[in-house]
Amino acid sequence: MLLGLCLLAACAFEFVNGFHDTANAVATVIYTNTLRPWVAVMWSGFWNFIGVLMGGIGVAMGIIYLLPVESLIDQNVYHGIAMVGALLLSAIIWNVATWYYGIPASSSHALIGSILGVGIVYSLLPGSHSTVNWSKASETGVALLVGPLLGFALTIGVMFLFKRFVPSKAIFKEPHKRKPPPLWIRLLLILTCTMVSYFHGSNDGQKGVGLVMLILIGIVPSFFALDQSKNPLDLRASLSQVELVMSRVNRDELSPADQKLMAEVQAQTADLDRVFAGKTRVEELPKTARFEIRRDVLLIGERAKSLLGSDKVSLSTADRKLFDGSMKEMKSFTDYAPWWVPMLVAISLGLGTTIGWQRIVKTIGERIGKEHLTYAQGASSELVAALIIGVGTQMKLPASTTHVLTSSIAGSMVASRGVKNINPGIVRNIALAWVLTLPVTMVLSGLLFLLFRAMAG
Repeated sequence: MLLGLCLLAACAFEFVNGFHDTANAVATVIYTNTLRPWVAVMWSGFWNFIGVLMGGIGVAMGIIYLLPVESLIDQNVYHGIAMVGALLLSAIIWNVATWYYGIPASSSHALIGSILGVGIVYSLLPGSHSTVNWSKASETGVALLVGPLLGFALTIGVMFLFKRFVPSKAIFKEPHKRKPPPLWIRLLLILTCTMVSYFHGSNDGQKGVGLVMLILIGIVPSFFALDQSKNPLDLRASLSQVELVMSRVNRDELSPADQKLMAEVQAQTADLDRVFAGKTRVEELPKTARFEIRRDVLLIGERAKSLLGSDKVSLSTADRKLFDGSMKEMKSFTDYAPWWVPMLVAISLGLGTTIGWQRIVKTIGERIGKEHLTYAQGASSELVAALIIGVGTQMKLPASTTHVLTSSIAGSMVASRGVKNINPGIVRNIALAWVLTLPVTMVLSGLLFLLFRAMAG
């Protein structure tokens, strides 16, 4: 029952994400009369669905590893439920609230803020020895900050190119209420709508995949802790290479803190050796072994990475490459998603796309600037947004579709008639939502986590 409720909550988050962020893709084609509203929404939902299935899991794992590693290996099922429940409920509350008021706020920021809130509270609990992955958090933060800035600047550049090389002046005027745009611009707008929808699915959908995997591993660790399609005994070759690299580290050169890390890495590798000792067939591994293997792999990865990052460690480039390759192979057993998980998320996101889009579409189409969205503005902003989100997915970094597109539209408005063309009131509200999203969701998820954990006992 708990598993079903948690999976339902994860699907609800993706469903809300779908109807909250759909406007980012369909606003331009609707407000330029390129497609009828329901055609646009169904088309966007379909490409969101495809994007989730084709997006991979790089962003999903990046989101998961924002959490303290100890929280990912906590064998108490109820603690896992408290963690996932708190971050999901916090993100959903903020998404629904901003959608209700028609404010284009970022689902990515809401989820990341919720994860950070839970992670910080977890790290402050008595007996906790690990913290939020701040290096990954800072990398994520930079990606989410740079995206909108690039969207704003690049869209101004694309608008300049349109003005310079496109002879038709019709694309810079307010669309006719009943007539579609010229054929070539109509095709371009449909293409950019498709690209934004696809890349939104491939990036935001992965966040849902990561949430579902957190739930499955936390509640049914004996089955989902490792990739079922792989034989855990195959880990031994990579483990031997990691042990070889660690043996080449000169302990006498290490600081006391690094020596402690070294001892912890060796303890985890020794524990893996114990689990594998005398086993020749996967059937010989006890049910609890899968979670133990996952725990050791994650701890080795975190602590060895910290150790090898020390300036006291002198290793050859070949040894470092050997370690990185071996850890990548070991992580392939823990960083995975069964085929049905992306399918479940894709269906939730695709269905959500068909509902509730009107509120935010109106904000994007009419209220960011003081003029109606033109063909050129719609095409340039969506083209830039699609490219930025696609690059983010390739780099395994989360991107905020909402922030990138709204910034791109603001850039297109500035390119048309200068800063005076921006509607200061609505931009102020959007900016306020952007600023508040992280702190509000961090505090809310942290408090909910404490409440749920206390209830779990």
